[in-house]
Amino acid sequence: MEFGIEESLPIYSGGLGVLAGDHLKAAAELGIPLVGVGLLYRGGYFHQGVDEAGRQTESYERVEPEALGLHREDVTVDVDLAGETISANVWRKDVGTGDGHIVPLYLLEVDWLTDALYSGDREHRIRQELLLGVGGVRALEALGVGATVFHMNEGHSAFLAIERIRSFVQHGMSTEAAMARVKASTVFTTHTPVPAGNEIFGTDLVARYVEPLAAEAGIDEAEFLALGDFGEDGAFGLTPMSLRLSAYANGVSALHGEVAREMWSSLDGVDTEIGHVTNGVHLGTWLDPDLTDLLAETGVSPSAPPENAGWEKAASIDRDALWRVHSASKLRLAELTHLDPERLTIGFARRFATYKRAALVYTDLERLLALPVQLVVAGKAHPQDNPGKDVMQEIIELSRQHSDRIVFLEDYDIGLAQTIIPGCDIWLNNPTRPLEASGTSGMKAAVNGVLNLSVLDGWWPEGYDPDVGWAIDGVSDEADLEQLYRLLEEQVVPAWQDRERWLEMMTASITKLSPRFSMHRAVIEYVERYYLPAARASQ
Repeated sequence: MEFGIEESLPIYSGGLGVLAGDHLKAAAELGIPLVGVGLLYRGGYFHQGVDEAGRQTESYERVEPEALGLHREDVTVDVDLAGETISANVWRKDVGTGDGHIVPLYLLEVDWLTDALYSGDREHRIRQELLLGVGGVRALEALGVGATVFHMNEGHSAFLAIERIRSFVQHGMSTEAAMARVKASTVFTTHTPVPAGNEIFGTDLVARYVEPLAAEAGIDEAEFLALGDFGEDGAFGLTPMSLRLSAYANGVSALHGEVAREMWSSLDGVDTEIGHVTNGVHLGTWLDPDLTDLLAETGVSPSAPPENAGWEKAASIDRDALWRVHSASKLRLAELTHLDPERLTIGFARRFATYKRAALVYTDLERLLALPVQLVVAGKAHPQDNPGKDVMQEIIELSRQHSDRIVFLEDYDIGLAQTIIPGCDIWLNNPTRPLEASGTSGMKAAVNGVLNLSVLDGWWPEGYDPDVGWAIDGVSDEADLEQLYRLLEEQVVPAWQDRERWLEMMTASITKLSPRFSMHRAVIEYVERYYLPAARASQ
């Protein structure tokens, strides 16, 4: 549904979209023959404001694709939506890094339907997802893209499997053989154990919109509804359907793979085991440019595949030069926040979903502010997530009362993240374990030498060791809060006051975690574990 390529093209809401954008960028640098397919939201995702009461407000600004360098392809795509045929334009955004290889991102547009990301009611959403899945397959065919492997990034595009089965059947293949062919060449990535992240529609709505397509594929009503069954009456799940129609499936960290296997273990008709490919971040996007230059002087090539990048040389990076780079990043952030560039700065920037517990650290404000720390906070709540907005409002009120110690920065996007993350000293992540599937903001911090203070959830159980940060067990709100305060008081602040030790930890974070959590590594894993076997199976 979303791709975060750059802040000027606001068709992403958060980590999921940025991850998809990073995937395309890394694939381009690695020369992988891959294309992306999404929707061109003319209203984009909302710009965030804050009213006098400290409440999030949303406004939308029309996206003009030509002005952003998008090219309109000379094809249109027709999709039937419950008896109404719509015609979609197809736009292309070339994703690359200037070395010659390009990954095209094709974006479908129907003005009234692709109005804004995550907008409208359930009927609007299923229409958008049919356009993405069915229209996306038809767009590739119209463009002459001979795709052999289809990677469904979350269940939003799941209807592509039904369209591919239909296409094979229309060309003379039996439904059984078509379903086997589609399954063998489909990869599905699930990104969240949170129920709201797993798309569910009412069976009546799905039947009205998708059954005619399924019938053309030779799938009767009972068989079709069984694909999305997960034991809840009257409900059709896109994650269950995706698992049943994919030969390859994965979570986005080792822990999340375990959680996903348990979460979906009771599904009938699923013979695909959920593995994992731990997420990564595109270093060309997320490394501070001055740090990139310093690494190059040290003999490290961050844009190369991890095994060829020479990351072991980062261990010998000049510590004084590293501190100068970091101090410059802190100064840029301080100019934005008006905080003290010399003070220990804790960053917390991500979606304001309640399970991320953004307000946890403020529970005992007196104890927190007794420490020589300051906090920078940013992030958006989904427009319909009132509990998330409540948490944000609480923090904004605290920032107004303690503006010299706590700052909330509005309208978080890629550009703002590129200033906040390297300008912090500590990156705080305290979700309710095990609800954080990955947590890529922590990876972006780590590769910049910003030390993680995180619950052992998502990627952090794989990344943590005492040389690169601190770990919170993730037991309960009360236990996690006490452990968080004790870590700050007894370990983090004393380490900060020892410049030599802090620089050693920064260096270890960059050296050890950058190659392990780069998007190049993740894309290579997808190619070797899933894409190549799926391509062979599709022949």
